[in-house]
Amino acid sequence: MPRSTNNPVDDPRITLRLKCGIHTIFLFVMLDWTFAQVSQELLQILHDRYPNGLMFAVDSEPIPLPEGDVKVVYGIPRSSNDLNHGWKRLKVEDEDTVESAKLADVSAVAFALVDPEKAEGNVPFDVTIPQLEDYDEEY
Repeated sequence: MPRSTNNPVDDPRITLRLKCGIHTIFLFVMLDWTFAQVSQELLQILHDRYPNGLMFAVDSEPIPLPEGDVKVVYGIPRSSNDLNHGWKRLKVEDEDTVESAKLADVSAVAFALVDPEKAEGNVPFDVTIPQLEDYDEEY
C-alpha cells in the first residue's frame, strides 16, 4: 500500500536515490513536495557539493554544472531489478508531487540537467552503474 500524507501514522518522508554520472545523491523529500521543490533542493546540493561539476566516469574530469536557467529532467529505471537496462523519462511537470508520481522509498531516479528549451525532446540519462568486477580488482 503506498504511503500517503493523509494518514498521520505514516511518515510522509521518503528517500530518493538521484543518479547522474558516477554520483548518487540521497535526498530526503516529503511526499507532498512538487518536482519544482525537489529540483530546487537538488540543484542547491549539486552547487554546494560539486562546485567543479559532475563526473561521468571514475577517471574523467568533472563537467561543469550548467550556468543560468536549467531544467532538471527525471528518469526511472526500465527494469526495477537491473539499472543496467537504462532509463525512461518520468513524465512529470513542476507542479506534480512526489506522491502523484508513485515513487517509493529509496527509489532510484536518474536526472539530467538540460536547457529549458530542449527539455521537451529526447533526453539521455547518463548514469554509471558500478559493476562487481570493478571492485574485484581492488580487493
